[in-house]
Amino acid sequence: MKPSVAVVVTWCCLLILAAACTQKNTILVTDANKRDVLTAYGNQNPEKDVIIETDFGNMQIRLYDETPLHRANFIKLIKDGYYGDSEFYRIVEKFVVQGGVPLKKLDYTIPAEFNPKYFHKKGAVAMARLDENNPGKESSSTEFYIAQGSKYADWEFDDEARSLGLRLPPQQRKIYTSIGGEMSLDGKYTVFGEVVSGLDVIDKIAAVKVYSTEHPYKKVPFKIRIADEKEK
Repeated sequence: MKPSVAVVVTWCCLLILAAACTQKNTILVTDANKRDVLTAYGNQNPEKDVIIETDFGNMQIRLYDETPLHRANFIKLIKDGYYGDSEFYRIVEKFVVQGGVPLKKLDYTIPAEFNPKYFHKKGAVAMARLDENNPGKESSSTEFYIAQGSKYADWEFDDEARSLGLRLPPQQRKIYTSIGGEMSLDGKYTVFGEVVSGLDVIDKIAAVKVYSTEHPYKKVPFKIRIADEKEK
């Protein structure tokens, strides 16, 4: 027996309703409302542990409470599914690996949240930004990078700190000369988290073959999600 038109219409309506119910309620962020929206979102979504899955292994990232707008924005993008087709599209060995969704950008920036105790040691997670017409050094809302850098000899540390006009505490000197990082980025880009597990994955990604444009020969995709309780 063929279903009646009424039954078919009813089923179609139910399917549409189900699809609508499963859609995520996303809040539109703009330059006009970003502080208020992200502050409220951060209060309601306190997560700060994130897992990045790659073909080279996984990295666990911990976001900083002291950079609340960046933390909230990153968590929101993950929960909204923004990074569904993401990749590390810019790779510079001994510098950074940069990720996001190429050709997919959002029309707002994040106010800079510089904190002197967070710097570009190896594994630091920071947001990229436009350098031109950006006196406030506001961050991209979507493109982030992970610092690799290299280890500094004591004399290299002294020379670079002097040339950059930086006065760094002994603890940061110890990290730069033992673990490594990229001092030239300090105070220019907001560091809002760090890799707490999987530092070796950065080295593996940074070692892939790239074009002169810093794009990898072979796509380096990644998936990103909120860490579950067992992974924290």
